[in-house]
Amino acid sequence: MKLSVIGCGYLGAVHAAAMAKLGHEVVGVDTDPAKVAKLAAGEAPFHEPGLPELLIEGVESGRLRFTTDITEAAGSEVHFLAVGTPQLADADGADLRFVHSAIDALRPVLTPGALVAGKSTVPVGTAAALAERIADTGAALAWNPEFLREGFAVADTLTPDRIVYGVTDDAHAEVLDAVYRVALDAGTPRIVTDLATAELVKTAANAFLATKISFINAMAEIAEVTGADVTTLADAIGHDARIGRRFLNAGIGFGGGCLPKDIRAFTARAEELGRAESVAFLRQVDAINLRRRERVIDLAVELLGGSVFQKRIAVLGLTFKPDSDDIRDSPALDVAARLHGLGADVVATDPFGIENSRAKHPQLEYVHDTEEALRGAELAVLVTEWGEYRALDPVHVDALMAAPRIIDGRNVLDPSTWKSAGFDYHGLGRR
Repeated sequence: MKLSVIGCGYLGAVHAAAMAKLGHEVVGVDTDPAKVAKLAAGEAPFHEPGLPELLIEGVESGRLRFTTDITEAAGSEVHFLAVGTPQLADADGADLRFVHSAIDALRPVLTPGALVAGKSTVPVGTAAALAERIADTGAALAWNPEFLREGFAVADTLTPDRIVYGVTDDAHAEVLDAVYRVALDAGTPRIVTDLATAELVKTAANAFLATKISFINAMAEIAEVTGADVTTLADAIGHDARIGRRFLNAGIGFGGGCLPKDIRAFTARAEELGRAESVAFLRQVDAINLRRRERVIDLAVELLGGSVFQKRIAVLGLTFKPDSDDIRDSPALDVAARLHGLGADVVATDPFGIENSRAKHPQLEYVHDTEEALRGAELAVLVTEWGEYRALDPVHVDALMAAPRIIDGRNVLDPSTWKSAGFDYHGLGRR
């Protein structure tokens, strides 16, 4: 099929490359010439495992190309809308400017029978309004939410755990079936519903995951004042099939470009609909999440005798999660910046997040080598669970540091091993 992808950020670039891998003819359209030039050369403008290889394969095959000229999307059978919906600068709601701009730019190239398939995360009700805006072109609109995990986005696109269509006509579902034929033939569950439900599937999923993470972090707060161990607690309740163990990992909390802004936008939309009380708990979910960053700061101050001023602190990790260079709303980078603001001599490191972090917080000291970050530090703070940090040898780390103290902000280290090596080890919600 001939497809276009409007917006080639994280979502759009991955989707375009994956669709080309499936054999479709794909044109990716973006307004950023520098980004388009990179993608056209088969280079990923951000770190995502497996994407560079997919881009090179697609570009070299001739099935994948990128442009800033939206007229090149003309004639596509399906136009995927994959632009960003960030949080408003002065409110909790979603900023839909890029969505509306993309629709306005796309309207002149839409032809009767074409399908616009939204993939962006939007407030419920957005799709119906967009459908009205393109109705006079003869094109139709569907909503096809994405469920990508950064670090696993390629696999999540090629082999998704479910595919959701929000449509107003069964014929539109058949068009999308042709797009996703490989996944559907492999047995991927397919859910066909209305526009509003498809929009809610994405926001509800993110709200649920955020709630689960904040729940276990709330339990960590109780564990810290009672002597309980939140990791053992999570293991015990996770055996209950109704609860499950995934996403029950206490620590510094969630971040990134999805969960934080999506639960705030969901809350704002519920208020607009007159149903604020239905999702009022999400404000507590957000508050619990942000409190865990404060807890790490407070613990650092406590371990360093009441002040971090002029104390050398190694911050291990800057991205919001491993296998990504994404620092959007990153708890790790936030902790590094706050410690620096308290006068600490912060030395931060990350396998892929340094350049993005430097652009946002140039005041911090960054090093690429983990040992260099640890050398002479009076405290180490592990805040992104990269594999190389999880595999650190405490005996070797002790030889590098000025004092054997570590805060395990992700609860991924073995406390007994680090304590046996002489470390003053502190997890979050752990004995």
